[in-house]
Amino acid sequence: MFIDKVSFAVTSGKGGAGCVSFRKEKFVVKGGPDGGDGGKGGDVIFKVDSNSDTLSYYKGRHKLKADNGRPGMGSRMTGKSAKPLILKVPPGTVVIDEDTNEVLLDLIEDGKEYIFLQGGKGGKGNYHFKNSRNQTPKYAQPGLAGVEKNIRLELKLIADVGLVGYPNVGKSTIISTTSNAKPEVANYEFTTLTPSLGVVEVGDYSSFVMADIPGIIDGASDGRGLGLEFLRHIERTKTLLFTIDIANYRTTKEQFENLQKELEKFSKELSCRKYAIVLTKIDTIDSDILNQKIDEFLDSLDLKSSSSNDFGFDKDKHYFIQDVEFGDYDESKPYFVLPISSVTNQNIAPLKYALYGLLDK
Repeated sequence: MFIDKVSFAVTSGKGGAGCVSFRKEKFVVKGGPDGGDGGKGGDVIFKVDSNSDTLSYYKGRHKLKADNGRPGMGSRMTGKSAKPLILKVPPGTVVIDEDTNEVLLDLIEDGKEYIFLQGGKGGKGNYHFKNSRNQTPKYAQPGLAGVEKNIRLELKLIADVGLVGYPNVGKSTIISTTSNAKPEVANYEFTTLTPSLGVVEVGDYSSFVMADIPGIIDGASDGRGLGLEFLRHIERTKTLLFTIDIANYRTTKEQFENLQKELEKFSKELSCRKYAIVLTKIDTIDSDILNQKIDEFLDSLDLKSSSSNDFGFDKDKHYFIQDVEFGDYDESKPYFVLPISSVTNQNIAPLKYALYGLLDK
């Protein structure tokens, strides 16, 4: 089960109490105090683990607590310190204070450990309190209490390319065709209920990660549909691939502009990412009507069809790609606008190379 948001309380361990003890040995008169210190309470540590990809372990858990330190003993023996409580989370997990909504940790780097809560210090034994005026102290310190915090974990998938589009426009088909991901594909809306990641192989030695999220509907940034719940998963993506259904009852321009508005309302930073556009399901439309629709869409974006064909785009179909060899890459415009068909594999291979080229810009 894919779980990407959980809330629970977490507490570090209490320090062990110091010991009140007096040395008692044969032939030792008035041996004096020898109470040992208490052990340290267990820390709470977050560890980033790339072998996990969900927060399902924490579902249904209301409180997690580290062990307490052991109390001190006689003969000045220190109590055993408790082992830390290690909480493994997938890369991209954000730790948020549930009470204040403050971001406490942003966990990205695989294998790295972060001490989140320190365990309580152990109390000092009565050995430390002897002096010339009090040679038989009967007092030892209690261990310090652990720290408790109410937290929320949110998982934001880390990917190179994030697919953005309305429901049932072909996002799942694209990621299943171009990568090793196997999402559910069907001819109805909201087949994608959970985000999925796929590794896209480009040649023998190059690859990138593509993320597919549930379809975004109008008003998603205000809480409608599934979009708001999963929009955060594309916050970490380097580039966005707008997926526009050219056979949809909505015009291509309407789809693109509405998606841009939802992204901008959700995150200004996200709406400024580098992006490209694919026009899907071109196999369902007559070629003359298709070319007309593509030209109208390019005109609405103030773009012109390209003549260059560096990535092997189908010459029979209209498309646009920025010519970055002779000028700077304009991030306010799409890197390319490419018509594709996942059913007939039209322009699928060139799409992978073009996306890899976009990641290098």
